Amino acid sequence: MSDHVISIIGLVLIFTVATVFSVHMGALAIVVAFVVGTVFVHESADDIFAGFPGDLFVVLVGVTFLFAIAKNNGTVSWLVHGSMRVVRGRIALIPWIMFLVTAVLTAVGAVVPAAVALVAPIGLGFAKRYRINPLLMGLLIINGASAGGFSPISVFGSITNGVMSRNNLPGNPALLFLCSFLFNVVLSLFVFFLFGGRALLGRREAAAGPGAPAGEPRAGDSPGGAAGEGGGGRTVTAALSSAPSGSSASPGSSSSPGAAASFASATATVTAPAGGGTAVAVAGEPVEEPPLTLDRARVLTLLGLLSLVVGSLFFDLNVGLMALTVTVVLSLVSPESAKGAVDKCAWSTVLLVCGIVTFVGLMERIGTIDYLGEGVASVRTPLLGALLICLIGAVVSAFASTTGILGALIPLAVPFLLGGEVGAVGLIVALAISASVVDSSPFSTSGALVVANSPEARRDTVFRGLMVWGLAMAVAVPAVTWGVFVVPGWF
Repeated sequence: MSDHVISIIGLVLIFTVATVFSVHMGALAIVVAFVVGTVFVHESADDIFAGFPGDLFVVLVGVTFLFAIAKNNGTVSWLVHGSMRVVRGRIALIPWIMFLVTAVLTAVGAVVPAAVALVAPIGLGFAKRYRINPLLMGLLIINGASAGGFSPISVFGSITNGVMSRNNLPGNPALLFLCSFLFNVVLSLFVFFLFGGRALLGRREAAAGPGAPAGEPRAGDSPGGAAGEGGGGRTVTAALSSAPSGSSASPGSSSSPGAAASFASATATVTAPAGGGTAVAVAGEPVEEPPLTLDRARVLTLLGLLSLVVGSLFFDLNVGLMALTVTVVLSLVSPESAKGAVDKCAWSTVLLVCGIVTFVGLMERIGTIDYLGEGVASVRTPLLGALLICLIGAVVSAFASTTGILGALIPLAVPFLLGGEVGAVGLIVALAISASVVDSSPFSTSGALVVANSPEARRDTVFRGLMVWGLAMAVAVPAVTWGVFVVPGWF
């Protein structure tokens, strides 16, 4: 049995064992990398550790650490309140604003993980605040990053167009960008209605209640999700501090009658003045919550977040290192903001993603990825070979670097493209979309960032949802893009 086959069996075992037994998948992946690398491939410990994604580790820790500080000092809450003025209280527009912001960032040159790292904490803060399904918010942010990722000046676009040019293949950068953008818009519309977007239509800020926890049913809400308005005021329902913290509803689950009764007894309906103040029920008495203002800690945090944008877009600086730099500065000038923040880093998620990527790195070093690609290249039916290339690109990209996959698989498609039996532009468009939309997998950087920034009570639910969605995309999208862009031979 070859090393390539052994590594593929090892990957299958990682997912199977972690699913059946209560074993942390990241830790298991590192152990399997150790066993396969030592026993079968005869690698040293240094070789195995060489596959550990130190840059990804720093990005995940740095960004979640920074936004833990931002939550501690009220910066995230300030941004949430300010954002509602932009959408004028229309809850359904918030995920789409996040989609467009992320698309713009990647279209002008930000790498996809960097853009998601900047937007995900804010967007998921909105999701928690206004009872938006975090899966809906996270997927629209990731899709937005993919939508802008293939502009002619973006990282993905530059890599793809550059490989085409070096291999003397015809290309169409504008068409690649347009097709990718439109595909992600359509996909996001599907996501929007699949994960609860219909219930957001017509809801206004008053229906969400700024003090409400994420995912809770609200007394006084209409079936469409909007609370009643009347008498010149806004009726909102606020949860008391005694509400059970673990009662957040997750997709596909229902709360027990006891939990529902407990929550109902811990809520009260109050009326806020039409002038815009926020009334919060405390022990049955409405208390006016003062508006958030910018103090020194929040100003410094906002400047730190702005530095992430400027540094990643214009100076090509590492987002993780910059985020850690900002957290150290904030910890020095505002120690109270950093208190307990390091404990809020998503350490379980960090171990999970880094463990999987470490094993995939082993597969890349021993040539398993190239082995799969060469096997596809030997297929004598060009259309079938094109479908297999898109499928491999999607599956591998769900666990590894999309950038690396684009650079590796496009050259493998050259024999088909030079033969003229498969349209070059159509196959590249299909491959680009297939390899990028699976960034929603929780094993990719973008998916991991969404999981890490989800509400802690729903983090496991979000992880499972993204895993199912990512794997579904890895199977369905290659077939769809192949049927739309390759088979007709339009490009």
